[in-house]
Amino acid sequence: MNPSVMIRVLIYVLIIFALAAGFAWLADNPGSVTFSFQEFDVRTTVMAAAILAVAVLVVGRLLWLFLRALLRAPKRLGRQVADRRRELGSQALTQGFIAVGSGDASVAAHYAAESRYYAQAEPLTLLLAAQTAQLTGDDMGARSAFEAMLAKPETRVLGLRGLFLEARRRGDAEAARSFAAAADREKPGLAWAGPALLEYHAADGEWAAALETVASLTGAGAMDAERAKRLQAVLRVARAMELEDSDPAAARDLALEAHRLAPALVPAAVVASRLAIRLGDSKRTAKVLETAWRIEPHPELAQAYMDARPGESGRDRMKRVRHLTKIRANHLEGQLALARVAVDAQEWAIARQELGGVLATHPTERVYLLMAEIEEREHDDIGRARDWLGRALRAPRDPSWMADGYVFDHWQPVSPITGRIDAFEWKAPAERLAAPEETHDDLELAQDALLPAVISAEKEPAAAANGADEAEVNGGETIDGQPANGGGEEEKVDHNHQPDDPGPTPDADPAPAASKTAKGKRFKLFSS
Repeated sequence: MNPSVMIRVLIYVLIIFALAAGFAWLADNPGSVTFSFQEFDVRTTVMAAAILAVAVLVVGRLLWLFLRALLRAPKRLGRQVADRRRELGSQALTQGFIAVGSGDASVAAHYAAESRYYAQAEPLTLLLAAQTAQLTGDDMGARSAFEAMLAKPETRVLGLRGLFLEARRRGDAEAARSFAAAADREKPGLAWAGPALLEYHAADGEWAAALETVASLTGAGAMDAERAKRLQAVLRVARAMELEDSDPAAARDLALEAHRLAPALVPAAVVASRLAIRLGDSKRTAKVLETAWRIEPHPELAQAYMDARPGESGRDRMKRVRHLTKIRANHLEGQLALARVAVDAQEWAIARQELGGVLATHPTERVYLLMAEIEEREHDDIGRARDWLGRALRAPRDPSWMADGYVFDHWQPVSPITGRIDAFEWKAPAERLAAPEETHDDLELAQDALLPAVISAEKEPAAAANGADEAEVNGGETIDGQPANGGGEEEKVDHNHQPDDPGPTPDADPAPAASKTAKGKRFKLFSS
């Protein structure tokens, strides 16, 4: 039992016991009491007088309770009516919001009117009226309801959000920005006002104001620390790109700070390295690019690494790129970077060797284009180059900078489509994602293209004078340590025989003829 109830029961028991004891004492000690009033004298016993006094007190108490209830009846009745109206208004609000959520405009309008009648002072009544107006397409009614919310402190921010959304809906960016700014001043750190202001600052190139907004959101707990670091890095890169021509030193510092905040942000490393090169700080350039490459290799990082020392020879560039690829060994981007720099240095054997594994595992558009360039520049073989170009048209597309479903040539801090910050991603476009079905001709063409590199690497002089004819026919080339004519047996090559591949001509290069003579060895090269 509740202790307070027990105490009250005990008090009642003590009072009854005291009364009983008093009456018992009066019964044991009789006496008389006389009341005189004008000409009347009343004489009675003490017991009767006591009983009469108790009765008078009880009747007086009852009379007082009745009079008090009668006096309080209007107020109580008013309270009951108000409670009833409040209950009906609450029910109307509940039913109205349910109707709005279900999209029933007529029922929502009915309950909105009913809620205004029963609960006009309720803040949610204005919200229901605004949402009902939005549901029925009454823009003026919705704006009026939201504007009415501004007069009440408890609904001011809600009204500003409604006006902000209405302005965004009708495309009034200036009005939307002013409402978001007012809400942010009213209550800093709002989850909708801060990000909206951040987008407007970024769209207008107000990078300093955007950074302040990010700091405000982070301080208010409306944005997690990792996301804030990423956005601060993106905004600093944007500011660095803006200052690149006018103040390269300040731009470099901003880009380096962005790289420190987000080492995985490729544009930060690229911009920082480009500015460091411009200012003659090649050591820092290499460090920044290697740090970003260690996290995730990227073709723009490789290109920046190649260009880190202007005027460098092709062999020196290739040597430095080899060092970069060792940081993440056997990575696709490393192989393609080394192939690219080898093509620039006219090291065709190395370029073909690096492209060998890539052709077998990731035959994308970029790989086929590199092979076409090799065929054209090394052998001036236009036919075979065109064949590679045809395969490039059917190949899966390489990753590129994409934002909101569109492909862009360069990274940008803000999407030109939607205005979102950090919307750019490095990924493959949706179309041509699946690799084309590999045919026997495709495999033969790839094998023939890589065979000159293998033959050149394993070329040996003629071992004996009696093998001079074979060496003359096959150019002294061997495959996997064996003569190209297949196991040392004499085999005459028919130079009038046309190869199966459509690209090269018979007299374009001796290498294709040799490769046709060792078809089984070529398959072994790719399968190993």
